[in-house]
Amino acid sequence: MHTSMTRRTATAGQWRVVAAAVVAALAMAATPARCGTQGAKKVSAVIVFGDSIMDPGNNNGLHTVVKANHAPYGKDFAGHVATGRFSNGLIPTDFIAQGLNVKQLLPPYLGVQHTPEDLLTGVSFASGATGFDPLTPVIVGVISLEQQLAYYDEYRSKLVGIAGEEETKRIIDGALFVVCAGTDDIANTYYTTPFRSAEYDIPSYVDLLLVGVESFLRNVSARGAKRIGFVGLPPIGCVPSQRTLGGGPYRSCVPERNAAAQLYNTKVQELIRELGKDKARFPTLVYIDIYTVIQELVDHGERYGFTETTRGCCSTGTVEVAVLCDARFTPVCDDVSQHVFFDSYHPTQRAYKVIVDYIFDHYMQFLHL
Repeated sequence: MHTSMTRRTATAGQWRVVAAAVVAALAMAATPARCGTQGAKKVSAVIVFGDSIMDPGNNNGLHTVVKANHAPYGKDFAGHVATGRFSNGLIPTDFIAQGLNVKQLLPPYLGVQHTPEDLLTGVSFASGATGFDPLTPVIVGVISLEQQLAYYDEYRSKLVGIAGEEETKRIIDGALFVVCAGTDDIANTYYTTPFRSAEYDIPSYVDLLLVGVESFLRNVSARGAKRIGFVGLPPIGCVPSQRTLGGGPYRSCVPERNAAAQLYNTKVQELIRELGKDKARFPTLVYIDIYTVIQELVDHGERYGFTETTRGCCSTGTVEVAVLCDARFTPVCDDVSQHVFFDSYHPTQRAYKVIVDYIFDHYMQFLHL
């Protein structure tokens, strides 16, 4: 793994060039900042744990098929670089960091030679296809949430080496922590493999996931997180691959899978309310609903300028993702901007922007941002 990682590592100079290109592109687009963030920076850093929605390239050096470091991923990224982001361009972590005036790109923790400023303003530890079920990352050989916490500990030690303990504490105290996982547990581990469905029904499997959620949140809190945004699940049954694999008539949304996501979301909100009563451990813990906005994009995409809401842009758009979405073997749609989804699992950059704008409009005030 070490050799593979080294081969794919970007130099700090290359990373700065890409970031500069993104800054230039954003300046040309003249996109206004959200939530009054035009003034002084309110957040010291953005620190992210989770799955492929938040993974900017941590999987690149792993021995797994769950990677996005090849075309057509990144086709609309600055320099048309496939960084490992599961999209045609930017992903939510980038839009969140931009909207909070922290920086233009949130880098992966792995595979990049960071500058001190990269580390001081936050990184993403997220790994595509991981989850709260301990079995989920094992099945596909990706980074577990437990290992993400271990990387965070390593990261914090690096901060101390750069800035000292007092400044590191200030950065962590002022950081926004984002946690986003769970979709792969239900969509892949439960519905696609036989390992859990033979042993659990959906309510009991959701309870298993909640054990993982609570443990993870307590571990993040114990490491100094003061502001945590916890992202719920999307309407899983409406994701293109799930429409296909779930066998819905005419590839309609699969009600059973959406119901599983809704049950999880309901129970997670109850858990977060309970944990949030302990203000000493969880000063600010906020549940972030993305189910509503993604369902809106799927049902009424035309309101946002989308004409294709059921298929991805890559190849047939029905099952292709990661290794199956490869420009050497599969075509790409003519106009990505018309699609809600880029591959059969992940939204396009434009759809991600709509989703993050929704998050800023509805949740950032509760995170005191």
